[in-house]
Amino acid sequence: MFNLFKKDKEPKNLKEVLKQFEELKKEVRKLSQESKFSVQKIGIIRYNPFSNVGSDQSFSIALLDSNNNGVVISSLFGRDGNRVYGKPIKNGKSEYSLSEEENKAIGIALDRN
Repeated sequence: MFNLFKKDKEPKNLKEVLKQFEELKKEVRKLSQESKFSVQKIGIIRYNPFSNVGSDQSFSIALLDSNNNGVVISSLFGRDGNRVYGKPIKNGKSEYSLSEEENKAIGIALDRN
C-alpha cells in the first residue's frame, strides 16, 4: 500500500510526483470498489410487539451496502425472553416474509442514498 507520508518516499522531481499521483489514483479506485460492499445504509425502528410488555424494547435494523444487499435483524423482547431473527436482503428485498417493522427499517435504509 502506498504511504504518502514516508520520509524516504518524498518526491525529488516532477516525474516522481506524477508516479506517486498515479499510485494514489489506483489506490483510490481500489478503495472505492471495496467500499461498495461495506455497510453504507442503516435503518432502525424500535417498537412494542406485545401488549403485555411496557415499552419499545424490540427493534428491527437493516444494514445494507451500496447495492442494497445486506441483512435485516429483528429482536423481539417479551416478558418470557428475547428472540432474534436475521434475514438476508438482496436488491432491497428478501426471499423470506418480512414484518411491517422489518419493511420499515429497510425503507429507512434505502432512503439514505
